[in-house]
Amino acid sequence: MDRIKSRWNLLEENFYHYTLQDVEKPQLFREVFEYDSIPKITFNHRVVPMCMPEDIWITDTTFRDGQQARTPFTVKQVVDLYKFEHKLGGPKGIIRQSEFFVYTDKDKEALSACLDLGYEFPEVTTWIRASEKDFEMVKGFGIKETGILVSCSDYHIFKKMNLNRKQAMDKYLGIVKQALEYGVRPRCHFEDITRADYYGFVVPFAEALMKIMQETDVQIKIRMCDTLGYGVTYPGVSLPRSVQGIVYGLHFYAGFPSALLEWHGHNDFYKVVTNATTAWLYGASAVNCSILGIGERTGNCPLEAMAIEYASLKGTTDGMDLSVITEMSEYFENELKSEIMPRTPFVGRNFNSTRAGIHADGLLKDEEIYNIFNTEKILNRPVTVAINAHSGLAGIAHWINAHFKLKGELAVDKKDDLVMAVKSEVDKEFSGGRTTSFGDDELETIIREVNEDTYIALCHHKADWLLKEKP
Repeated sequence: MDRIKSRWNLLEENFYHYTLQDVEKPQLFREVFEYDSIPKITFNHRVVPMCMPEDIWITDTTFRDGQQARTPFTVKQVVDLYKFEHKLGGPKGIIRQSEFFVYTDKDKEALSACLDLGYEFPEVTTWIRASEKDFEMVKGFGIKETGILVSCSDYHIFKKMNLNRKQAMDKYLGIVKQALEYGVRPRCHFEDITRADYYGFVVPFAEALMKIMQETDVQIKIRMCDTLGYGVTYPGVSLPRSVQGIVYGLHFYAGFPSALLEWHGHNDFYKVVTNATTAWLYGASAVNCSILGIGERTGNCPLEAMAIEYASLKGTTDGMDLSVITEMSEYFENELKSEIMPRTPFVGRNFNSTRAGIHADGLLKDEEIYNIFNTEKILNRPVTVAINAHSGLAGIAHWINAHFKLKGELAVDKKDDLVMAVKSEVDKEFSGGRTTSFGDDELETIIREVNEDTYIALCHHKADWLLKEKP
């Protein structure tokens, strides 16, 4: 029968029902995933409507999936990073949940320490194996929601688990019911959904979950896991790789509300941020991320990227403190000794730094010409200039102004005597065969040697400025 779809106020067919296709041989989509060649992107020219939920948010897996790809965090480091997430997410909890392992003593201690902080957001959730011991452990901590692995592609069902589809579905439904018996909300991780038989397994399984949810009146979430980063967002792209098709189908055919749909992607094909954003745009309320995108292989969707994306889509930060992005990146480099690639957007040392003299000249006139937004105000990251053989007078002038906090009438221009004197010394170095950029300490040394009185005055001004800026 038909129904009125409230979002569009149109009559829409609603008699689609997909049953489990319990095939004898696995469906591996060899026309797309021929292992000895690059995976293909095919099109069927079917499009679905964009329908972004009114409320969208971010969830975090830094302490679960993210931690699997690096040296494990100490308890203190987990707590510090969790505090950053709380501050970044703001009072509305844009970073809604954070996911933890609970296996080692250290995992348990870190989880308890974060729970003791008493934050409403991010809510502490877990990821566990389907065992009675794990369910009891989660319940003992007072955790309300846990992730459960329910692999949905035939690659996993047939090749890894040695089951058929019916056996897999029966097993998964049993695990879900077991979680409900322990009073824990299940979050079903549909692993490898971008290689799964969508109408033959994914939708029928989701419909079975919906039936349980209706019978028990307990919410069950679906995390759509793009395990190998195969998701594609091009209009008219075919399933199983269509991100918008996956989200729309679970929403429309299986009846899952947006608030119970969450996207989890990986960056194997450089598409992780676009895929996550598309999941939002086509009906998922949540996207799952990790700080700096740490995670398996190429990593997860960067949490900081989606915080910026949220502000772009909604036109507001909704109380997020985006300057925490800089604090987190500095913590990773200084405390965790993790190298961040210099050109990484928003967090790399060079993301808002220029080396070209013509760009530096533009920055000197008005930094808006070459800076993506007011990075100093929003991220607490002033725009910088790296001094090399091509920086010119404008680059040196901009470096002096930025480094010593000179603004307005105090700012020097590229014709200033000090700028020209520093430029002369810099040119001598490069004429002598130098090929690397100058560091801040080196440039300070040059200024001190060129004019020590001016250098002392500049240092005093910077010290006074920093003192005023302290909260």
